[in-house]
Amino acid sequence: MRKFAAPARELVETMRLAAKASPADAVSFGGAPGSNSHRAMGQYAPDGLPLPCYGFNDAIEAVKTGIAGRTLIPIENSQHGRVADIHFMLPESGLAIVAEHFLPIHHALMVLPGTDMGELEAVYSHPQALGQSRHFLAERGLVPLAHADTAGAAAYVAEMGEKRFAAIAPAIAAELYGLEIAESRVEDASDNMTRFVALAQEQLDPATLDPANTMTTFIFEVKNIPAALYKALGGFATNGVNMTKLESYQKGTSFSASMFYADILGAPGDPAVDRAMEELAFHCRELRVLGSYAVARERG
Repeated sequence: MRKFAAPARELVETMRLAAKASPADAVSFGGAPGSNSHRAMGQYAPDGLPLPCYGFNDAIEAVKTGIAGRTLIPIENSQHGRVADIHFMLPESGLAIVAEHFLPIHHALMVLPGTDMGELEAVYSHPQALGQSRHFLAERGLVPLAHADTAGAAAYVAEMGEKRFAAIAPAIAAELYGLEIAESRVEDASDNMTRFVALAQEQLDPATLDPANTMTTFIFEVKNIPAALYKALGGFATNGVNMTKLESYQKGTSFSASMFYADILGAPGDPAVDRAMEELAFHCRELRVLGSYAVARERG
């Protein structure tokens, strides 16, 4: 069922109508109003028009079809790792990364008014939020139940009206959907942080960015020969280019080829970066730059 619960629909429709009037200013995100993606969008583009979508794919599609000028997508969490399937979504979207944004994450356990904690049996939320609160849930014997997003889970609990269910979501969702906060800061780590990236149809021109404050993201597949990855990455070391992230994921079902997702400090046009990327390309079957953009938080 790809639709928001009833308590969220009026808010969603109001936001969609405003975004429709000015698509270039609209920033789509996956989740109901009050979700962490909505919070991040408000910080990243305070003058933008929020466009809530049921999921990440819908948020990406909004940009591809011109309904929104940008989308903000979470890609990794400091506690629970990368967001599932995001490494497939980004390359397949055909969109470019134009910014990054970091959001401290704090979760609240919210219940129907008048609920006694002893009545609770299960908790709905996005799988990332459930994973970030897994010790909290285990200690209380609460069953985690996956939902499309955090605030959407709060709206769903409000719609069901059963006191045996609760939701984990940002505190603002309780206010939006008529729930009570039973416990605050239920995340297992106090320094819980999520990294988002903003996507648009066109890449930024690296020449317009500060060379000392630029990140470039790309994906690549090395040739299937011994030491190919070692040789491919050697150019970054010899040219003094700092690689801040490298992750692998399987391409297809044969498990014979791995794709790699990487972030480096710098951008094409810098001689050191150009030399490193040229050496990387020599050892690759596929290499695609997803975008260069300003660094939002220092690495290291």
